[in-house]
Amino acid sequence: MTPDPSTPHPLPAHERVVFLKPLVTSPSVVVGEYTYYDDPDGATEFEHRNVLYAYGPERLVIGRYCAIAAGTRFLMAGAEHPMMGASTYPFTMFGGEWAEKTLDVVTSMPSRGDTVVGNDVWFGHRSTVMPGVRIGDGAIIAAGAVVTADVPPYTIVGGNPARPIRQRFDDADIARLLRAAWWDWPVGLVTEHARTIMAGTPAEVARVAARHELGENP
Repeated sequence: MTPDPSTPHPLPAHERVVFLKPLVTSPSVVVGEYTYYDDPDGATEFEHRNVLYAYGPERLVIGRYCAIAAGTRFLMAGAEHPMMGASTYPFTMFGGEWAEKTLDVVTSMPSRGDTVVGNDVWFGHRSTVMPGVRIGDGAIIAAGAVVTADVPPYTIVGGNPARPIRQRFDDADIARLLRAAWWDWPVGLVTEHARTIMAGTPAEVARVAARHELGENP
């Protein structure tokens, strides 16, 4: 039996683990199936406690099968302050005459766009993702990392600011995995080949995709 992606608590005995897709209500947050958040303190509040400053049109998009550790936070574009002048103080947010005199300054600020996370990404404890960052499929974000720039697929990053530590596979194997795109397979096939996905080689995963005519042809 496979877990039900529409169930907020896939492990009834462990309420700290939640599937995020059935919990998200904001149109600015999109999460794929089977992506989970693990937090002993308020896991169901991820949308409000871990997605911060989501005041604008920018979205947070997270793919399928991601693992997000406690304390991971996504800072959205609303956290940005104007830096084109002498002060970064956000006069506009306090309304009244301050807002009347400065609203155009805020609305003219360039946006970094959506924050986009691929599939099968693992976020370590208390990692932080800054606005507009794109994180590729299969990446690993080390505990405490502050991600300020895009992360290539299947790359491990760590530190503040986060820097590449190493690629998980060579370029050819990364290409195989991206073409196979196992996270897009029917869940029955994922279940059948879960051991290969977890412990097999990229070539073995690619062979499964080829047999079932899934993913992209090389």
